[in-house]
Amino acid sequence: MSNTVIYTKSQFLFSYLKMNKKDLVEVVAKKGNLTKKESEQIITIILETIIETVSEGEKVALVGFGSFEARERKAREGRNPKTGEKLFIPSTIVPTFLVGKFFKDRVKKKISNT
Repeated sequence: MSNTVIYTKSQFLFSYLKMNKKDLVEVVAKKGNLTKKESEQIITIILETIIETVSEGEKVALVGFGSFEARERKAREGRNPKTGEKLFIPSTIVPTFLVGKFFKDRVKKKISNT
């Protein structure tokens, strides 16, 4: 039996091509002609600002990219996956991200062309 593993295109793209913060810092530094330290500071400030703004109940909208906001997830009845027993899940506030049209269309186009 062969040890060859076959991945679908989506499994490969979404599971194996990942960018973390360190990678993002390097790309921004290179494209923006910045040092890695400057790039990391800018990215950190942007992320902290988004988190703080959404935490205060405000929406952050970046046209074409998407919007971040806090939404209430309503209380509901759930089940314990081990026992099947019904349980009450209280309402909670969660951060959400809604993808912008330009971003969505660009991803769709790029992935369908690979």
